[in-house]
Amino acid sequence: MKAFVLKTPGIVGWHDSPDPVLTPYGAILRPIVVSPCTSDVHTVFGGGSPKAPNLILGHECVGQIVKIGQLVKDFQEGDIVAVPAITPDWRALSIQENNFCHAGRPFSGHQLGRTMPGVFAEYFSIPDADTTLARIPTQLSLEQALMCVDVVTTGFTAAESANIKFGDTVCVLGVGAIGLMAIVGARLLGAAQIVAVGTRPYCLTLAKKYGATHLVNYKKDDVTSKVLDLTNHIGADAVIIAGGGDNVLTQAYDMVRYGVGTISNVNYFGGSADLPIPKFSGGRGMCGKTLHMELAKGGRIRIERIMQMCRFKRFDPQNLVTHRLQGLEQIETALHMMRDKTDGLIKVAVKINDVER
Repeated sequence: MKAFVLKTPGIVGWHDSPDPVLTPYGAILRPIVVSPCTSDVHTVFGGGSPKAPNLILGHECVGQIVKIGQLVKDFQEGDIVAVPAITPDWRALSIQENNFCHAGRPFSGHQLGRTMPGVFAEYFSIPDADTTLARIPTQLSLEQALMCVDVVTTGFTAAESANIKFGDTVCVLGVGAIGLMAIVGARLLGAAQIVAVGTRPYCLTLAKKYGATHLVNYKKDDVTSKVLDLTNHIGADAVIIAGGGDNVLTQAYDMVRYGVGTISNVNYFGGSADLPIPKFSGGRGMCGKTLHMELAKGGRIRIERIMQMCRFKRFDPQNLVTHRLQGLEQIETALHMMRDKTDGLIKVAVKINDVER
């Protein structure tokens, strides 16, 4: 079958890949609409751990089931479903310790397009359909569902890990798709002031729409000073890192409160060098500030609950889709658009197949 693959680090292309294998608990699907992620950009162009030759990329997808395994109970062939980007091995023992993202081995939850073939192909497989695939409410568009499978759940994970309470001041560093959904998550959890930090005008405008109370352009202003001024120099109750270089961790320590402040990171830091924790704002090791570094949460129940929030208009991720392409062959173009941050771009939706719901 035709598949879009990582040939070697930095080199992508099309490959005649083996057809996916059906497992007893699993399903084989065809993609309906997909979206390249910044994680795909990192996988291709950012180095990191070695990948299998001709690895099929992609982990953001709404698909249609074409075959089901003999032990699948909840789905039928022809069902159109959301495919969560995080697909843990639900039968690994560490799942019983609530270790959903790293059960069995590090990053075992993030298999699609990394350690197992991804969704950028004519067909792909999911090894455990009943626990992974998510039913889409009829009121949702396929693009809304597509945004929920990764960027929404990642942004919400960042907000949940930030220990946000009613009335808190929250600073979100980076307002791409994930940072924007972290703003939504912070608002829904009860944050009062939400400071959005970024530079791209369209993203900052959308940050305001999603609930940011203050916008800071880090190329024009000192972010830490702005946050301290807004909090009478106490600092933010929570800082969410959703983008930026290695220096953002230092920045977060500088602006978060002593004793009760939380830093929540879902940002990808490339390379292998150390991340700097400042001695002074780190209280020389005794600042009482909490740092969480998290991979997004996944699974069927979580994605279905998030989509219910869309259904009842608690938020709408549709605005994240700024560009649309048609056809499987356009995935390569979409990946490069995500890498180059085409003007006004947040997310690209690539429609692969037409379906009726």
